[in-house]
Amino acid sequence: MKKYVYLFTEGSAAMKDLLGGKGANLAEMTNIGLPVPRGFTVSTEACTRYYEDGKVIADDIQKQIDEALIKTETTVGKKLGDKSNPFLVSVRSGAKVSMPGMMDTVLNLGLNDSVVEGLAELTGNAKFAYDSYRRFVMMFSDVVIGVEKSKFERRLDAIKEEKGVEFDTQLTADDMKYVLSEFKAIYKKEMGTEFPQDPKVQLQEAIKAVFRSWDNERANVYRRLNDIPHNIGTAVNIQEMVYGNMGDDSGTGVAFTRNPSTGDKVLMGEFLMNAQGEDVVAGVRTPRKISELKDTNKAIYNQFMEIAQNLENHYHDMQDIEFTIEKGKLFLLQTRNGKRTAHAALKIAVDLVKEGMLTKEQALLKVDPKQLDAVLHPMFETKALKQAKIIAKGLPASPGAATGKVYFTAEEASKAHKAGEKFIILVRLETSPEDIEGMHVSQGILTARGGMTSHAAVVARGMGTCCVSGCGDIRINEEEKFFTLTDGTRFNEGDWISLDGSLGNVYGSKLPTVEPEMTGDFSTFMTWADEIRTMKVRTNADSPNDAKTAIKFGAEGIGLCRTEHMFFEADRIKAVREMILADNVTQREKALEKLLPMQRSDFEGIFEAMGGYPVTIRFLDPPLHEFLPTEEDDIRALAKEMNVTYESLKEKGAELHEFNPMMGHRGCRLSISFPEIAVMQTKAVIEAAINVNKRGMNVVPEIMIPLVGDVKELKYVKDQVVMTADAKIRESGVKLEYKVGTMIEIPRAALLADEIAKEAEFFSFGTNDLTQMTFGFSRDDAGKFLSDYYEKKIYESDPFARLDQTGVGKLVEMACKLGKQTRPNIKLGICGEHGGDPSSIEFCYKAGLDYVSCSPFRVPIARLAAAQAVLKFKK
Repeated sequence: MKKYVYLFTEGSAAMKDLLGGKGANLAEMTNIGLPVPRGFTVSTEACTRYYEDGKVIADDIQKQIDEALIKTETTVGKKLGDKSNPFLVSVRSGAKVSMPGMMDTVLNLGLNDSVVEGLAELTGNAKFAYDSYRRFVMMFSDVVIGVEKSKFERRLDAIKEEKGVEFDTQLTADDMKYVLSEFKAIYKKEMGTEFPQDPKVQLQEAIKAVFRSWDNERANVYRRLNDIPHNIGTAVNIQEMVYGNMGDDSGTGVAFTRNPSTGDKVLMGEFLMNAQGEDVVAGVRTPRKISELKDTNKAIYNQFMEIAQNLENHYHDMQDIEFTIEKGKLFLLQTRNGKRTAHAALKIAVDLVKEGMLTKEQALLKVDPKQLDAVLHPMFETKALKQAKIIAKGLPASPGAATGKVYFTAEEASKAHKAGEKFIILVRLETSPEDIEGMHVSQGILTARGGMTSHAAVVARGMGTCCVSGCGDIRINEEEKFFTLTDGTRFNEGDWISLDGSLGNVYGSKLPTVEPEMTGDFSTFMTWADEIRTMKVRTNADSPNDAKTAIKFGAEGIGLCRTEHMFFEADRIKAVREMILADNVTQREKALEKLLPMQRSDFEGIFEAMGGYPVTIRFLDPPLHEFLPTEEDDIRALAKEMNVTYESLKEKGAELHEFNPMMGHRGCRLSISFPEIAVMQTKAVIEAAINVNKRGMNVVPEIMIPLVGDVKELKYVKDQVVMTADAKIRESGVKLEYKVGTMIEIPRAALLADEIAKEAEFFSFGTNDLTQMTFGFSRDDAGKFLSDYYEKKIYESDPFARLDQTGVGKLVEMACKLGKQTRPNIKLGICGEHGGDPSSIEFCYKAGLDYVSCSPFRVPIARLAAAQAVLKFKK
C-alpha cells in the first residue's frame, strides 16, 4: 500500500517534495536531536489525491492518519479526547515552497466541553484552559467552517471594554469562560448546531480544511505571482501542542538568524510572554525584542542563541524560527529559510561565501531574480527628504521608498490599480492573508499594528514592497476612509503620503525619488552571475537615455529598438501625418525626407550610448491609423494645422480603420505597400552607423523586419534594404557591415523557419505577438476573462507575463531547430516581455537562444536568471 503519512522520525530535509518544507524541516530537526513537539505529516500526495477523489480523504489515507495518531499518542503518553490526560494538537499547512500566511492553521484541536475541564484540573490553570478553548472555537469556526473571525473578535473587544481591560491577558478565568460561552453562541447562531465535540471529527475536518486552503483565493494569487505550480499540493502537519499562554513563565516568538531587512549578522526577532503564536504574527499585541528574552529567562535565551546558530550552520542559510516556551522549557515549532529583502538577500549571499558556508554557485541560487527589482527601484531625493515633515513613525518593516495615494482596503487598492492608478499606499489597521492582491498592486504598505514579523512585514519583504508597520501614531477609520494623527490632522482616501521603509518614517506629502546606486554586494554578486551565465542580456530601448540606463544595469546590447516610438515625438508627428495623408509616392517621399535627419540623429545617439554593443532596430511596426486622432475636436484641429479639409482627414481615418488592426496592415506589410518607408529607415540607420564609425566606433547595425509570415515577404523588404544600404556605403567610401533579420512573431513563421532563415541572418522571437496569435487572445482584452481561467484551473499564470512553454515554447524550439538547419550560425534572441521573466529565461537557455532582451530595469534580473539557468540545467 502506498505510504501517505509519515511520523517526524521517518522524514528528513531531503523529502521536501513529499512532506512540504515545514514537515521536512520538522523531521530534520527531530533527527538532529532538537526539542521539537512530536507529530506526523500527511503528505502532499495525499492533498493531490484529495482533489482527484472529489475533495474526499480516501479510506486508506484516513487509516494511515489514525495509525500515526495512535503511535504519536503512545510516544507522548496522552490521548486525544481523554479528559484525564488530554492530547491536544495543532494542524498546520506546509507546501514544498514557503507561502507565509497563504494557507490555514488550527491550534488547540482536541478541546471540548469535557476536555477543557480536565485540562484546567491537570494544569491547575483554568484561565489558560478556557483561553485555549475559546481560541480553538474561533480558529476552527473561521478556518474549518467559514464563520468570519471578525464576528468573534468584535465580541471579544466588547467584553474587554465591559470589563475595563485592554489586553486578553488581563481577563480572569471566569471572564474566559464567559468569552467561550459567547463564542459558542456565535457558532450556534451561524451554523444552527452546537460546536463539534468529537476530537476525531475535529481532526478530520481540520485536515480537509488545510487541503481546501491550498485552493483558496489568496493562495492561488500568491502562486500565480510567484510562479508556483498548482499541482504540487500542500502537506498537513499534525503536531503536539505546546503552550506559550500558560502564564508568565511561558511565551512564544519568531526570530531570524540574521536581520531580514539589512542582512546584518545579528539575531533579530520578537516574542510575547503568556501568548500563543498567532498573537505575535497577527500584531494583536506589540511584541518585545528577542534580545530582551535574556532579561526574562537567560537560560532559555542562551539555549535559543545556540540552536539558532546551529540551524543556520546546518541549512547554510538564514533561518526563520518559530518557538514556544512552555513553563520554562523551549520548543521549536518550525525553521525555514527566511524571507528577506533584496538588499538583505544580496548581503547574506555574499557574506555566506566570505564565511565559507557557501560556494559562489550555491550563493547565486539563494537569491530570487525577481527580488532584484527592489534594489533597482528609486529612493527619496535627499534634498526633498530634508525638507519633508515626518508626520508619524513606525517600524522599518521592509525597506525602500514609496509615495502614493491612500487606500484603506485591499479591494479599493485593486480597483484603483485596475482604473489606472499607479501610485497606491495601502493603509490598514493590520493586514491579513486576504489582502494579498491589494498588497501586490501597492507601492507601499502602512499598518497601525504589528511588529517586524507581522503578516504585513513578512509578505512585504518577500514582495520587495516598502512597508512601515506598528505605526501607533495613526488612528484609522476604515469605514469612513480616513486616518488621523495624534494632533488631529486628517488624511482621506486619495490623499498623498510617502513611506520610508528603511527608517519607518511616514511623510504627509508626495516626495520625488532618485535612481539607486549599483555598488557593493550587488556588484560582487552580479559579477559572479556574469562569470557563470552563457546567454547575453540585451535591453529594449528606444532612446539614448533608456540605453544609458540599461548599460548601467549591465546590458550588452539592444535587442529591440522600436522606431515608431520616435515618430510620436512632438517635432516629428506632423511629418509622419503628412506621410500618411500623401496621395502618391512623391508626396510620401517628401514627408519621409523630413523624418530622415531626425531618425538618423536618434540612431546616432543610441549607437553612441551603447558604445559599440550590438543594436537591433525594428522597422516601423504599428498600423498607420495609430498616428491619427480619433476625437472630433482633435480631427478638426489637425485638419486646420495640416491645411486639409475636415472631411478629407476624417475620410482618411475611416479608410485606414481596421476591424482587427493587430492582424492588419502593419509590420512588413507597410513596407511592401510603401517601400519608401523601409528605404528612408535604412538610410537613417546606415548613415548614422557611418557617421559614428567615422568618429572611431565599430558599429554593426542589425535591421529587423517585423511580422514576417513568408520568406517572400522578407526577401522583398530585405532587397529594398540591401539595395539602399549598399548604395549608401559605396557613396560614403567607408566599409560597413550590417545584418538583416526578422522577428518570429507569427506562428507560420516558426513553422517555416528553415525557409525564412535563407534570408534572415538572425531571429528575434517577439513573444508578445507570438503568444497573442498562438492563443488567439488579444493581450489588451485577455485580462477581462483570464481570471475565470485561473479560477477554473485552466491556466495557472498569465501567458503574456510567463512564457507558455508547452505551446508557444514548442514553436520557439521548432523555429530554433529549423533555423539552424538552414543557417548554423544564425543568431537567436527574444525581445518580448518574457525576456525579463526568470522562468521564461530558463526556457530560453534550454532552447539554445544566444540572448534575451528586456526593459532596462529588468536587465539585472535577466543576468541572474541566465546564470541560475546554467546552474539548474547542470544540476
